[in-house]
Amino acid sequence: MNKNPLIVAMDLEGVLVPEVWISVAEKTGIEGLRLTTRDISDYSVLMAHRMKLLKEHNLKLKDVQDVIATMDPMPGAVEFVAWLRERYQAVILSDTFYEFASPLMRKLNWPMLFCNSIFQDEQGMVSGYKMRIDNGKRHAVLAFKQLNFRVFAMGDSYNDTAMILEADCGALFRPSEKVVKDFPNLPVMNEYSQVKEAILAFA
Repeated sequence: MNKNPLIVAMDLEGVLVPEVWISVAEKTGIEGLRLTTRDISDYSVLMAHRMKLLKEHNLKLKDVQDVIATMDPMPGAVEFVAWLRERYQAVILSDTFYEFASPLMRKLNWPMLFCNSIFQDEQGMVSGYKMRIDNGKRHAVLAFKQLNFRVFAMGDSYNDTAMILEADCGALFRPSEKVVKDFPNLPVMNEYSQVKEAILAFA
């Protein structure tokens, strides 16, 4: 019997590129911006924290974009994405924003990206954001399955666990010890070569 086609759903930050907000923290010296979804599982709480710090330090959207423009994908990420796209359907499911992601997508050779939108006011300050849908990563995986795709999912943080658990197969990729401890049932992989082997075995 023919198997349904395979789609690989991936997180972006911490999986293919460094964490954007950590890079901004290193550039600006604002230590509070180092917190990510590895530390705070509630994304709305995390974004409220980030927006408060940006306002306090008078950092504009362009300041964040300028840092992102200097970032590069993780070693091996470009080759990994190319390997995937030659063999399967591949999509990045991220809680980042289109207004942030373009320089990184260019360096990854423009893979498909589903993410969110961020807004700025007349002064260029970050004024808000719009999520596509609550728990969007899980909903996307569920929709792929309803379209009769088999899904392999990978991510590194709390906000990736729902999509990994919803997928037919998947793994945490270079997660924090805290995430591993809270989700001991999820396999952990630390190299793209391990992920390739797991995908080939599942496919």
